[in-house]
Amino acid sequence: MKIGVSAYSFQQYMDHTRADYFTICDLAREMGFDAIEFIDLSLETQPAESLSALARSIREHCEKLGLPIAAYAVKADFLNRENAVQAVKAQADIAALLGAPVLRHDAFWRLPAGMSWRQGVEKAAPLIREVTQYAAEKGVRTCTENHGLILQDAERVEELIRTVDHPNYGWLVDVGNFLCADDNPLRAVAIAAPYAFHAHVKDFLFKSFQDDDPGEGWLRTRNGNYLRGTVAGHGMVPIRRCLKILKDAGYQGVVSYEFEGPEENLPALKNALRFLRGVTE
Repeated sequence: MKIGVSAYSFQQYMDHTRADYFTICDLAREMGFDAIEFIDLSLETQPAESLSALARSIREHCEKLGLPIAAYAVKADFLNRENAVQAVKAQADIAALLGAPVLRHDAFWRLPAGMSWRQGVEKAAPLIREVTQYAAEKGVRTCTENHGLILQDAERVEELIRTVDHPNYGWLVDVGNFLCADDNPLRAVAIAAPYAFHAHVKDFLFKSFQDDDPGEGWLRTRNGNYLRGTVAGHGMVPIRRCLKILKDAGYQGVVSYEFEGPEENLPALKNALRFLRGVTE
């Protein structure tokens, strides 16, 4: 498997040093990652004439480095934001300019009053289908990730994908995020694997809801347990077995590492890459 890294993983470093996108691409290449992905490009992070111009410049820089761009991930909410379809179509244009083969977008982040998650899926599905039909014309596949608590466990995301029912739309399988919905990653990845267009790997420390509140830096799961991001291999996510399930199901794409722990950023990424090489060889 090729091991990529999300630009999101460098956020701590970028906040401290004001590094731009070119800098983190250089760092990813120096560390030995096989690819990089970006999330919601911003002209505040790296000024340019336009978002399109920024995307072109990043693509050119990565091509010079020999660092493929594996995916582009953006926020979206088809239930609560006006013009969501047009906004995500515009992001598909940016993905195409980047040369990213995959665009990950959200489905929705909250449910309008009185709406169930199944009703949310039914309402969002035709809008998502319209987006993926447009993206297909650009040579970009679209997908949604299991995150955001409402659409985080395997059966819910599978229902979304089946309801959209389009060959250009699939799943960004995040092997760690299932824990946020208290879903067993091994069980959930087995459900998700046949639909995988892209994959994320991350790791979490875990504490039961019965334990004392560990304080700042920990997030609550749907059932009230505690999770904290950490370096890959330091937590409880069964990463080796999850990646084997993906591989056995035929997934041959990039696995992008997402780091969101408090550990020092660059050493954490180097240690994580060493670990991931070991469990994918």
